[in-house]
Amino acid sequence: MHPGVQKKAAIEVILVKGRQMSDKFITGSILALVGGFLDAYSYICRGKVFANAQTGNIVLFGVKLSEKDFNGAFHYLVPIIAFVMGIIIANIIRVKFKEQQLIHWRQIVVGLELVMLLVVANIPKGNLDEAANIIVSFVCSLQVESFRKVNGYAYASTMCTGNLRSGTENIFRYFKTKNADLLKASVYYYGIILFFIVGAAIGAIITGMFGAKAVYVAAIGLMAVTLMMFKKSEEE
Repeated sequence: MHPGVQKKAAIEVILVKGRQMSDKFITGSILALVGGFLDAYSYICRGKVFANAQTGNIVLFGVKLSEKDFNGAFHYLVPIIAFVMGIIIANIIRVKFKEQQLIHWRQIVVGLELVMLLVVANIPKGNLDEAANIIVSFVCSLQVESFRKVNGYAYASTMCTGNLRSGTENIFRYFKTKNADLLKASVYYYGIILFFIVGAAIGAIITGMFGAKAVYVAAIGLMAVTLMMFKKSEEE
């Protein structure tokens, strides 16, 4: 075997054996369920605002500005700002706790998400929806910034546009090259999208039944991820 090929194979084995639970498909699928759930929850229960899809909020923010509806514009600006702050906080936690041995920094992030969703569950619908949207958008940005790979492939657990692009691109490249790894990558991307859709459907049903309290279901998903991550890595 060519030395370069041997070196590449050795690196791949090390990466597979040392892969953290946060990188596993099961973790990504649960996070995608939670992401879809929260988008449906915020849209149905909290004033038709997308917790994850900030592109939609930015478009609606621009539309409201064009209509000189500044109160409406502010309604969509707030979750955008909260999303930005979540990205910053996630990076602060990563830098501060990256070398921590007792607990992974991502577990700290998920624990923070969990606590904040419990707060949202106890915010009544109506006048305080703005506050709920701030917290949910903040939670979603923590998640999307902290969990960025599934089985080694870059992805997003709280939105689908990038995953749809990557999955489709890999299918195209597979039919051109017949490289099975490309097909495998595509399956991962479309699998995450499927779980996001299922999460949104579940979110719509549960929110319709329980209103603001429905977010407890998303909290259960995050609790499962927190517990799973105590298993630092595993061999395939």
